[in-house]
Amino acid sequence: IGLEYTRAHVFQIDPATKRNWIPASKHAVTVSFFYDANRHAYRIISVGGTKAIINSTISHNMTFTKTSQKFGQWADSRANTVYGLGFATEQQLHQFAERFKEVREAARLAREKSQDKMELSNAALSIAAPQDLTDELQSPPVMCVNGPDDKLFRSQSADITLSSEKERIKKMLSEGSICEMNLESELFTLQDSNAKLVAALHEANANVEQWKKQLAAYQEETERLRDQVRIYAAFKLCAMWKVQENQQYKNKSSEIRILQSKRSNFHELEQEREEAIHRLQVLEDITTVKKTMTYFENLASALEDRERAENEVQRVIQILDVKIFDLNDLRQSLVKLISK
Repeated sequence: IGLEYTRAHVFQIDPATKRNWIPASKHAVTVSFFYDANRHAYRIISVGGTKAIINSTISHNMTFTKTSQKFGQWADSRANTVYGLGFATEQQLHQFAERFKEVREAARLAREKSQDKMELSNAALSIAAPQDLTDELQSPPVMCVNGPDDKLFRSQSADITLSSEKERIKKMLSEGSICEMNLESELFTLQDSNAKLVAALHEANANVEQWKKQLAAYQEETERLRDQVRIYAAFKLCAMWKVQENQQYKNKSSEIRILQSKRSNFHELEQEREEAIHRLQVLEDITTVKKTMTYFENLASALEDRERAENEVQRVIQILDVKIFDLNDLRQSLVKLISK
């Protein structure tokens, strides 16, 4: 079997609870099928960094179970754990499940072939003596009869029996040779696949340092780009501040112009206010004069009324004086009359 791989998130069952999944990898890793020629076993492996995340030998009784649209699991009794794989798509899960079935079937066939090979080896050991017998059959024993005309003869039934036995043994040997040749061919193919896998693993290990260097270079490039982004953000912020300052300067200039225009209007308003105050003062002066004139007119009228009243009083006083004088004369007359 050639090296076949896919990418998936690897999980292992929690040995304490046997229910929860523990992530075995932070990211999706490569999960590979390959044939171990040294152990004559099909395996699933996955390497994360310097350690093996999955090292599961596939047996004929293993079952890969789909538990969701993108997740599947299988139990490994030898590793005493349950592995779980999370795929990016449902199609990848389906392909892995189908390939798992094929590899499990191949493991079953390899197991049967191994058992057949052991049986053939045992059979070869058991037929070692008949193989020697074949050589004897090639030169069968001769039965002689005493006499001048000794003739060689062979029993027809014995000849048929020996021939059938010979054909049977040849057939068994030829089938064993063909099976051995097939096994050797498959062994060479598997050894070649294993050598390719080992070479790929060595190449991957050799590329680890290069990948680390590339990762360091990518990290440095990332830091440099981040610095450039920060510098660009600072420049952009300064530019925004400058634009805001220019806008504020324009707004202030506009306000100054408006204030200057309002200042000229203010002078005009100030002049109008002064004129209004002057007019108001004039009006107040006129009002005061009018009030003063009215006061003096009222005062003159009151004086005239007082003078008239005083004249009337004087007239009344004069009348009273005349009356008093007349009364006095009357009194004196009455006194004179009384005195007589």
